[in-house]
Amino acid sequence: MSASSKLPPFDPADPLGIDDLLEPEDLAVRDTVRAWAADRVLPHIAEWYEQGELPGVHELAQELGAIGALGMSLSGYGCAGASAVQYGLACLELEAADSGIRSLVSVQGSLAMYAIHRFGSEEQKQRWLPRMAAGEVIGCFGLTEPDHGSDPAAMRTHAKRDGDDWILNGRKMWITNGSVAGVAVVWAQTEDGIRGFVVPTDSRGFSAPEIKHKWSLRASVTSELVLDDVRLPATAALPGVTGLRGPLSCLSHARYGIVWGAMGAARSSFEAALDYSRTREQFGRPIGGFQLTQAKLADMAVELHKGILLAHHLGRRMDAGRLRPEQVSFGKLNNVREAIEICRTARTILGANGISLEYPVMRHATNLESVLTYEGTVEMHQLVLGKALTGLDAFR
Repeated sequence: MSASSKLPPFDPADPLGIDDLLEPEDLAVRDTVRAWAADRVLPHIAEWYEQGELPGVHELAQELGAIGALGMSLSGYGCAGASAVQYGLACLELEAADSGIRSLVSVQGSLAMYAIHRFGSEEQKQRWLPRMAAGEVIGCFGLTEPDHGSDPAAMRTHAKRDGDDWILNGRKMWITNGSVAGVAVVWAQTEDGIRGFVVPTDSRGFSAPEIKHKWSLRASVTSELVLDDVRLPATAALPGVTGLRGPLSCLSHARYGIVWGAMGAARSSFEAALDYSRTREQFGRPIGGFQLTQAKLADMAVELHKGILLAHHLGRRMDAGRLRPEQVSFGKLNNVREAIEICRTARTILGANGISLEYPVMRHATNLESVLTYEGTVEMHQLVLGKALTGLDAFR
């Protein structure tokens, strides 16, 4: 018997055999999230996107909590304590449904819950994390401002002491989950440096008007946060960190999820193009039989599965406690950029049908334009890597 006869068959869905690197528990998490998304999101997402809304968001959050998807890489307080790879696989499956759904989960777990879990007091953790893990309370994360995105150190939102209390004033912009959140983690300037505050959204002076007229992340709640003399007790401040290290560490955790998630959008678009190429006929045969179409599919598959392999590698490093922020920038820069290119190429294979919401391609492509910008623009991640490579700081 020849050696080749012992080889497993080639799997177009997993051409590199990456599933061989996954443990049974990893596959179980992936399959659970994939099944939930197929049942609860995919039948409705085109309509939600077209209407520019995410109906039933609180119900969806509770369902996501029930399958352990909220704060899933955190331990204790009702969180699943999953591995980084398992969390990444969940992000991939959620974004294969829609970037807005993955954003809901990422902001809840990797930003709001992560900040409280890592930097909060025990009272803050006990009060908020179990309900957030269950999806009973939705959280948001207030860092970006109307005039300060890539330069959070220049934020204008400030918190001043008034006796034992804090008084917060300022504006935050492009905040996912803002108008449906029950709690906001808000970062503000203080006389001691930048601090984080856990702000119940029913606090007097707090409001979160929803941002409309978006052409990207339409099936996602995006808001402005307005803080007008919001009075908070001293216990609202996160005690575990002062300075930008706090919000930046949260962003690094969220960016890791994007490394995986972007490949979910890319996979969905690639699969749509591959299926279409097998059935769409021109000049008497399926377009998948033409050399130029096969070249496109081959290039898309190469970049897709390279990106998944990169995400898996970073996940193993995170699980081993060896993942550096620069490596997360590497993954975010590469995978989002390649995911957009895969979507654009998939659109060319679908031709005019590629712009129809009957197919997921244009929806993913427009969503990824936002993913390209948030959690650090292309330029910022290029400069992070440039500084790491040269030892020279080009930020200023």
